[in-house]
Amino acid sequence: MPAHPTFKTVPWLSLSLAAAFLLIDGALTAAFAHGVAEGDKGYIQESSGLLVGPFVYLGAKHMVTGYDHLLFLFGVIFFLYRLKDVSIYVTMFAIGHSTTLLLGVLANISVSSYLVDAIIGLSVAYKALDNMGAYQRWFGVQPNTKAATLIFGLFHGFGLATKLQDFELSPEGLFGNLVAFNVGVEIGQILALGAILILMSFWRKTSSFWRHAYSANVVLMTLGFVLTGYQLVGYVVA
Repeated sequence: MPAHPTFKTVPWLSLSLAAAFLLIDGALTAAFAHGVAEGDKGYIQESSGLLVGPFVYLGAKHMVTGYDHLLFLFGVIFFLYRLKDVSIYVTMFAIGHSTTLLLGVLANISVSSYLVDAIIGLSVAYKALDNMGAYQRWFGVQPNTKAATLIFGLFHGFGLATKLQDFELSPEGLFGNLVAFNVGVEIGQILALGAILILMSFWRKTSSFWRHAYSANVVLMTLGFVLTGYQLVGYVVA
């Protein structure tokens, strides 16, 4: 991963923060990061047997609409230019995500969805701070970014697993459906990440990228902390 650049302070930092809160307001209207639409929830609960196609679709839909996943991945690839590097980090995330998604449901490991989603929010803030070079300035060390991506991928997978456990999935064809769902998640990840990379490639070719990179990560950090706070409040209230 390339070394962190030296950022310039931009005058419109306040405007960027205002934009962040507008994004937050829109995101929170979707309730929880790993919420499943009522129609999909009903289908999952009522289905039985091996249903590869439908579960692939549901998995892809979850990833494409999972704004917390996308925010984290956006942070991960922010300074990655080579496709090889992108592939390595995405693979680490996918391994973590897939492992806990399957393990959580099959082993019936129950964890509070609020706490898991709060950690996922922290993963977004963590990566934004990493992009800003905060850990090198504060502690004089650079965390292992590949290991961090894998570890946070584990929590992202648990986030979905905790929701699926509430749906009373039929044991008939359960493993096959979970694998299909996970395949769909990875397909959705590739589609969403592809769109992000295309947009990033255009932005990186402009002079505004280096002027606005710091503020973009401040926005990302803010979103992560607010999502964390939102989930912690939900945990206390619930």
